[in-house]
Amino acid sequence: MSIPPRRTWPRAILFDLDDTLWPIAPVILQAEQTLHAWLHSNAPRVAERFTVDALRQARLALLAQQPEFQLDLGALRRAGLLSAFEAAGEDAAKVEQAMVQFYAARNAVIPYDDVVPGLLRLKGRSLLGSVSNGNADLQAIGLSHHFKVSLAASQFGRAKPDPAIFLAACGELGVDPADAVYVGDDVLLDVQGAQRAGLRAVWLNRTGSALHLEHGVVPDAICGNFDELLDWLKRAHD
Repeated sequence: MSIPPRRTWPRAILFDLDDTLWPIAPVILQAEQTLHAWLHSNAPRVAERFTVDALRQARLALLAQQPEFQLDLGALRRAGLLSAFEAAGEDAAKVEQAMVQFYAARNAVIPYDDVVPGLLRLKGRSLLGSVSNGNADLQAIGLSHHFKVSLAASQFGRAKPDPAIFLAACGELGVDPADAVYVGDDVLLDVQGAQRAGLRAVWLNRTGSALHLEHGVVPDAICGNFDELLDWLKRAHD
């Protein structure tokens, strides 16, 4: 069996955020419950008329009607709240206060144990960046200092898997896409999207999924955690 040639160490390593650096589903659930508790105290007519699930279903319906909201999930949530406030006859001026409450709870994420040590080990060898479709605030989370560039779809105006957002991150870092590796948990948005932009892509598959087979996606590497990512980088590169 032939051994693939070793490559030079990647000049840049870019990361997805939600479900790659931290689990997001329990955080969003808690944030929505925190927001609903705030509504009970500050906009009771909204809380009485809409449960957490009812607000969620209304957002999904709004997204189906206006898919452009996929670029900015924060704007989607704000629009959903505005609609709920108007329907309940509450003061819409309180929506911005509600969003502050939500964002504070949404950014109360806890990185996986391997993330910070892994970023510290990589930082001295490659430029680090992030490319995300979500609305995480790396500064509020306390991880922004690890990344030289951080692009969010809501600010850039294009979302993964569009090659443009990957290429823009490489451009800001001053590296050719072929000299960059992207790491993410989604085989289509992250792996396939990055590969189509000319980057190599690592599927950070923490759950042992076989979804890549279903979609016919061939990641450049499949790693279960940052330790395996570092091992692959060492094995595959000089």
